[in-house]
Formats: sequence, C-alpha cells, structure tokens
Amino acid sequence: MSACAPAARWTHETSADIATAAARVWQLWSDVASWPRWNAGVARAALHGAFASGSTFEMQLPDGGPLLQSRLLDVQPGERFTDETAFEGVVVRVTHAIAPLAAGGVRVTYRTEVEGPGAVDIGAGVSSDFPAVLQSLKAVAEANPN
Repeated sequence: MSACAPAARWTHETSADIATAAARVWQLWSDVASWPRWNAGVARAALHGAFASGSTFEMQLPDGGPLLQSRLLDVQPGERFTDETAFEGVVVRVTHAIAPLAAGGVRVTYRTEVEGPGAVDIGAGVSSDFPAVLQSLKAVAEANPN
C-alpha cells in the first residue's frame, strides 16, 4: 500500500497601514483596469463582468509572459476579496483584506496561499513585490483619501 504525499503548500501575509477610508481602497481594487497605475507587477488587467464572486479577469505581467486568467472568490465589498489563478497543477489564491484601525485609516493585508508542485518557489515569486505594491497603493489612496 502506498500513501500519497500531501500537496505542497505555502502561505505568507504582507500588510500596510493606509490613512484613508476602506471605501477608497475598495474603489482602487474594484477598478481592475487601473491596477497598473499602482501595481508595477501588472502591465494590463481586464475584468469580465462585475467585480463580484465568480467573475473572471485577465492580467498581463510586465515581462510579457503568458496572459494569466483568474477568478474572483468571496468578494465582500468594502472588506475583502480573493483571486484565484490555476495553472499546471498549481493554485494561487491571494486574499486582499481591509480592516479599520482604531486610530483611523485601515490596515490592508495580502495573504497568499499556494498549493501544488513548486508552491514555495511560486509563492515567494508571486508575493515578492507585495510590499512595494502595498506602498504604491498607499501613496495613491492617501493622495486622494476620500
């Protein structure tokens, strides 16, 4: 009798505090076509349908690699959403969450979960620019906080 090895799994979180309202962050997130404005890791993005659970979107990375097809999961307006991208036996999920801070503003957290072959390397690669992405999101959100 042989046992199946558990699938490789990797998780990581990155957060930033932003002096703005949750609605402002949500506005930036839900305008998928504008993601390249504050996310240098996205050359082009297009949403198919509403910014809601079950809708799909595509992203082109700056390196000109393959067009990534992703799906929105668990969209809770003003609070969080998860996107899921699957390829070659790997599933990448990134949960984007907004939490109000007692002193004002919000904490934005990106939680990355990767399952499948090469999860550690893929996860590290996917999330390596998230600190810079969050700082860019912060700059844009704070420039026009309302």
